[in-house]
Amino acid sequence: MGESWRLATGTLTALPVRAVTTVDRRTARGAMLLAPVAALPLGLLVALVLAAGAALDLPPLAVGWVAVGALAAGSRALHWDGLSDTVDGLTASYDAERSLAVMRTGTSGPAGVLATVVVAGVQAAALAAYLDRPLLAGGLVALSRCALWIVCCTRVPAARPEGLGASFSGTVPLGVAVLGGLVLSVVGGLAVVVLVRRAARRFGGVTGDVMGAAVEIALATTLLTWTLVA
Repeated sequence: MGESWRLATGTLTALPVRAVTTVDRRTARGAMLLAPVAALPLGLLVALVLAAGAALDLPPLAVGWVAVGALAAGSRALHWDGLSDTVDGLTASYDAERSLAVMRTGTSGPAGVLATVVVAGVQAAALAAYLDRPLLAGGLVALSRCALWIVCCTRVPAARPEGLGASFSGTVPLGVAVLGGLVLSVVGGLAVVVLVRRAARRFGGVTGDVMGAAVEIALATTLLTWTLVA
């Protein structure tokens, strides 16, 4: 459990932890299951930003953008890089190897840039509606990491034998993945399922970039959904 906790915290946040030298399937599975808990400090950070913005009576949309920026800093913008690379890969070619090669370059193309702007904008606008409910927003930030349960479901293969995706893919039991979809709300869960199915068809499976893309898309859709029901 200790190694899984350090792996989840070190991978998903910028918090300093002792490195995990060997990642086996059991450790990887534990890390993915602990992902929402490991993200609680990030949720608290967002809640503090929203509460401060409300106390200072700042423009809600501006506070929403600051919260998105703080969340990106707290995760080293790892998920945003994944979103950009995934969208670039999906739009680059119908050839799986060519798409994966584009994703490995680390540069952002126009499709990837547009995707990050749109998703970040949705997150910021949605967070602006939570200034009077900062703890709910923080909780949804943590719960958005349940998207990783879907991406890493045992029914989903890795796109390549190496890399972050290969270490974590196929480690989460199907029942837990279904639970993750329910936790994210119908809209958030379906959005991640659509992304995973698309990636599996185009790339032959999922990668670490797809994991990051799933987190950001899940957060945007879940925040937006909860503005309608909470």
